[in-house]
Amino acid sequence: MNFPIWELHWAGGGLLIALIAVFHVYVAHFAIGGGLFLVVTEHLAYRRGSQPILDYTKRHTKFFLIVTLVLGGISGVGIWFIISLVSPAATSQLIHTFVFAWAIEWVFFLTEIVALFIYFYTFGKMSRRNHLTIGWLYFFFGWMSLFMINGIIGFMLTPGDWLTTKDFWDGFFNPSFWPALAFRTFIALILAGLYGFVTATWEKDAQTRETLVRYCATWLLAPFAFLLLSGWWYISALPEASQTMVLGANPEIAPYMQGFLWISAILFAGGLIMAVRMPAAIKRPMALVLLIIGLLYMGCFETMREAGRRPYLIHGYMYSNSILVGTEEAITAEGYLKSSGWNRHQEVTPDNAMAAGRELFRGQCAACHSIGGPLHDIKRLGAGYGTVGMDAQIAGMGKIYAYMPRFVGTEPERKALAAYIVHELVGESETAEQMPPRPEIGLDIPAFDSDADEYVLLAWCNLGEKCISDSDSRFSLLPPGSTLIAQLIRRGPQPELVTSGVELTFTPPAGFENPSNHVEFWKYAPSLVGKELEPNVSAKGLGMSGVMKPNEQNQTFIADGIPVLPYMDDGTINPYPVFTIEARDTASGKILASTKVVAPISTEIGCKNCHGGTWRHEGVMGISVTTASDVLARHDRRHKTQLLPQAEAGKPVLCQSCHPDPLLNATGNPELLNLPAAIHGFHANYLSDAPGAEPCHSCHPTGPDSYTYCARGVHAAQGLTCVNCHGTLEDHALTLLKAEKEAGKPKAELLMRHVKPRLVASIEEIESRTPWNDQPDCLNCHVDFEAPEGDNPSAFNQWVRGPAGLYRTRADDAGLMCESCHGSTHAEFPATNAFHPDLDAIQPLQYQGHPGPIGSKGNCAVCHTEDMYYEFHHPNILGRP
Repeated sequence: MNFPIWELHWAGGGLLIALIAVFHVYVAHFAIGGGLFLVVTEHLAYRRGSQPILDYTKRHTKFFLIVTLVLGGISGVGIWFIISLVSPAATSQLIHTFVFAWAIEWVFFLTEIVALFIYFYTFGKMSRRNHLTIGWLYFFFGWMSLFMINGIIGFMLTPGDWLTTKDFWDGFFNPSFWPALAFRTFIALILAGLYGFVTATWEKDAQTRETLVRYCATWLLAPFAFLLLSGWWYISALPEASQTMVLGANPEIAPYMQGFLWISAILFAGGLIMAVRMPAAIKRPMALVLLIIGLLYMGCFETMREAGRRPYLIHGYMYSNSILVGTEEAITAEGYLKSSGWNRHQEVTPDNAMAAGRELFRGQCAACHSIGGPLHDIKRLGAGYGTVGMDAQIAGMGKIYAYMPRFVGTEPERKALAAYIVHELVGESETAEQMPPRPEIGLDIPAFDSDADEYVLLAWCNLGEKCISDSDSRFSLLPPGSTLIAQLIRRGPQPELVTSGVELTFTPPAGFENPSNHVEFWKYAPSLVGKELEPNVSAKGLGMSGVMKPNEQNQTFIADGIPVLPYMDDGTINPYPVFTIEARDTASGKILASTKVVAPISTEIGCKNCHGGTWRHEGVMGISVTTASDVLARHDRRHKTQLLPQAEAGKPVLCQSCHPDPLLNATGNPELLNLPAAIHGFHANYLSDAPGAEPCHSCHPTGPDSYTYCARGVHAAQGLTCVNCHGTLEDHALTLLKAEKEAGKPKAELLMRHVKPRLVASIEEIESRTPWNDQPDCLNCHVDFEAPEGDNPSAFNQWVRGPAGLYRTRADDAGLMCESCHGSTHAEFPATNAFHPDLDAIQPLQYQGHPGPIGSKGNCAVCHTEDMYYEFHHPNILGRP
């Protein structure tokens, strides 16, 4: 933050460091292992009395000198140059922390150079003993140079106690010092054999060539077992977070670990093949190929080692964007632009948002991300995001997946950065979505004669809005299957619920009879629900019309699993189809009562806001293939699944086949988080800090800009939102995650780590709950059935332990269900629907002429043929307006 930043654009993202460093390290390790190779080979020549081997050693020494001093020296200077420009803060810290270690290393490096020059230019001009002594001195100085450098670069990965003591020796002899030194020593010996192949294969004498090639093969093969053992020791010495990162927590690193293992096998096999007698014309190119493969080998190792540090430059001390650990809150409070000394803009305004976003990208992103380059290209990674999705991605960085540092700055700065990435770098253009006009829905309120009619038929949907996913070729989150419930009441001085001798039927409105024409659920049903389904029949065996089953236990009739969709056969989108419910005498077939009821259904699930794509239908609802594919691609990348390839092969899955979910009575894999906990817990890390119910509106059709607008009840009319009952997204997620944590699921704790409650002071105060079964109690606010106190009541954190006590399953002492008189959840009477003001108030208007709860305003005569003077159903019923 206190240094100017070198903007590299295409070559950014650490590309130059990676290219120069890997090449230098490859040569530098050869300089160590090759030094031992020289002196041991010279000794071998003397022991065998072989002049050809001695001549080879001299020629190899010249090759060795040119490669290590010229290429190694230039690339070594290049490393200092590039790290000083790209990461000046970390470079400064390493210099100041290890100034004497650097000085000692430079002394060893200087003596290493002097010894090599003496060794080469005195070859054959000095006594054997003295010449071998010079060779051993070169190897000693070279290895001691590795010894010193190993302590410094190991410090960046595992600073250990230095973080608290700031002691030189704690930093130098850090936890990974000895295993890293052993690993690098063995890899240096292997590289001596690889480089040896290059010169040995050019020996003119066939016998000498074969002898030397097999000798080099021994250098390549013999250390391999020790290399792998020291590698395991090395990984074991890393902190748990670094181990996890190296072993594949970062999906970008997994290929490098696989590459390292595969190349280990390839090099070993290559060494064995090289030991077989073959013509020089084959072995020479093969030696070069193995040398190049060795470079890739070193690249895989160094990439994994670097990944182990993420999201730090110096683990636990300095982030990859040079922000010091522990300064995040202070910088966020002041703003990053003001805290950094190299920004022209000190705060974000509407006029400078793009320019400020560029400075934020340069300061917090450019250290790792290139612009159009081959390494971590922000254009590729940001493609498909809108500003909302990018803002969420930035907000969630570093919370669940720790290989990126968290964004540090104010909310306007975060939004400016998101806008800059989306509009300026990726080049995405956004236009405000224009909601098309809602269709005009005609509605006839059924007739009711309070003097002559003997029966009252009440019906409702058990959910105020049934949401389903229509991305069936990719996955099914919620399959088609709505539930309508009805109660038939025989009017009289003492009304009674009727459940025998009658038959209740349900019929859809015209144009809704063929849902299978509009989605692919039926095509993929065998993969999604495990069986073939007849068109327009749900997984529960119910069609679009039929007979409702009596439920003697709660004196209702139920149609559970109606496969209704918001798509009509003429192309109209209507999320509020009105079903006709009729009650007939089973003996005579006479219609006893008839009513109509809305079966609310929507596919307006906002995955596209973050996952790209558009609405699937008419720009208002539905999950497109593009959106659904991105969801699966990210799931595969994060969790090592193969859901997208499986779906593309025609085998999509039901999410609940893995994740338990009480809504569908799905047991799934009990070791995994239940689906609501997983979804809300994950997204709470990305959609946090937004005011009120805004995060809810990002996914659910609850906001004022929603086409469906499912919050239609009296609570919404009074200004209440999701937050009043369920809490903010963070609070809601924590109630679910805490229960999963208590059940022993470690992933819950990971998702909870950075989520803070907003309606209570601490997580300890959160009351855990089971999704769908444990919900807010109406009586938390409506104490003694009175109106709530205050303008902003809250039912959060006081759960009915259901499902028996829930509003949607609760009845009074007479057996009358709460929803039969008060309406469905989220559509409580009096409800107002954006598609027609009376859609959710059909029965109140049918039976009493106003949209309030059944029986309100003294309308006991809906069911009672005598005046009522006592409050039978619940207290305060007679006094309610």
